[in-house]
Amino acid sequence: MQVKKVPYSEVPFFSMRDKAYIEERPELRPFFKYPVKLESFEQVIADKAKDNVDRETLVDVLLRQYEGLDAPEAVLDNINKLQDSNTFTIITAHQPALFTGPLYYVFKIISAINLAGKLNEHYPKFQFVPVFISSGEDHDFEEVNHLHLFNKTLAWESGETGPVGHMNTSSLQPVLEELKSILGESENAKAIYGIIEETHLKPGNYARAAFEMAYELFKKDGLVVLNTNDAQLKKIFAPFIKEEIFKQVSLPTVATTCSALNKIGYPSQATPREINFFYLKENIRERIVFENGVYKILNTDLVFSKLDMESEIDQYPERFSPNVIMRPIYQELILPNLAYIGGGGEIAYWLERKTQFEHFNLNFPMLVRRDSAMWIDGAAVKKMKKAKLELEDLWKDTDLLIREYIAKNGTVEISLEKERDALESLFIGLAQKAKAINPSLEKLVLAEHAKSRKSIDLIETRLLRAEKQVHENALSQIRSVKEKLFPGNGLQERYDNFLPYYLKYGDGFFKTLKENFDPLEKQFWVFWDE
Repeated sequence: MQVKKVPYSEVPFFSMRDKAYIEERPELRPFFKYPVKLESFEQVIADKAKDNVDRETLVDVLLRQYEGLDAPEAVLDNINKLQDSNTFTIITAHQPALFTGPLYYVFKIISAINLAGKLNEHYPKFQFVPVFISSGEDHDFEEVNHLHLFNKTLAWESGETGPVGHMNTSSLQPVLEELKSILGESENAKAIYGIIEETHLKPGNYARAAFEMAYELFKKDGLVVLNTNDAQLKKIFAPFIKEEIFKQVSLPTVATTCSALNKIGYPSQATPREINFFYLKENIRERIVFENGVYKILNTDLVFSKLDMESEIDQYPERFSPNVIMRPIYQELILPNLAYIGGGGEIAYWLERKTQFEHFNLNFPMLVRRDSAMWIDGAAVKKMKKAKLELEDLWKDTDLLIREYIAKNGTVEISLEKERDALESLFIGLAQKAKAINPSLEKLVLAEHAKSRKSIDLIETRLLRAEKQVHENALSQIRSVKEKLFPGNGLQERYDNFLPYYLKYGDGFFKTLKENFDPLEKQFWVFWDE
């Protein structure tokens, strides 16, 4: 396996803001607190130590959530370390997508594991624990109920409403049967399906299944998985819930930051509302709004006075679900966290939060862009060789690659630029002669020139089409490679699930990523299987 590192600036699939943050462009400097480098963590540690984290409750919750699991020593040690004031976390998070969802789920987690390991080596006086948040409070079911696998889309139809994490796993049986059929009977297939079956067929809700899936995949690495949809943790959050609901403080602070980002060319990533909480109960997760002096739960008959709402928060804090605006505040309140690891979209909305954190008197963490990667397996490498493609060619548009291939390998020169230039000179001379004889004749000559240009274009198109037929096999290889490496003209990590790679490489797939990933390097990784 060859490993190549490519600057993000050379990969045309990342947003302007994503690249700007990676490159630490000065216009974004006011919107984050710490430069993303190893030496910055000394200051992050000092600043986070000032936050009052309820470590005892955090550890109690984690131990309770791990009851019934045969957790290895690496995980239990990391949980217990969190009671120590010299222990800090490196976190990442993802909603519970079907069987982990896109590849970047795995990339996020391994980025967090590796960064925590690097910090443990560099700062031996402290301890660092990788934490993956998998809560399942979101209700965007259509975003997480499917995965792409071998040119098929597997979809889960639960028939339920409300938060995804509350849905019953019993409705997963049909998709599990389809998955087993697709995976086949290889040793790797049996191993990974065994994990999926074990974690998803237990009676219970999907939040628990997703929790156990992440745990099973990365327990050897000491990853601590946390479900933040927890009454004890929400109780710690209750004062913040009240302040947000009754004083509506996030809207002006976040909106001001968004406006400042808009002025330098970066559109808003997440739009704040007057109240940035949902209300959870039974099969509902609906927005809380303040209208006519009372608090209403949209699409329900539930109405609360201020006094009733305050009592509800005190008695049932777990019923209050932070949206994307308040979720970062919640996470950083309950965890002794130093850095959040996320993709470009996540970093974008965190950049809108710095003044909000200052208002709530919480330390704003380092924002670390997760590792991104592309995996070129042996079959794709063979196709690239047949099509005479180099790595740098892969970033080009497919049509451009085809034209370049034809230009290099065609039997004749396809481009008719010389002929166009000759035609241009001919008609310019004719137009001048015609104008000298009779000005009205110039228009006739120019019209004939336009017709001739169109004829040249048509001839060139037909020549290209004929040449394509001659080289159809090579051109088919180009199209196949591009579609495999950039499905839907996007990155693998945003489309593919990890399962095809696991079937082929087993634990070796994760091992290769763990041996190389380092989010502080700020490079795009290309794994080249030859």
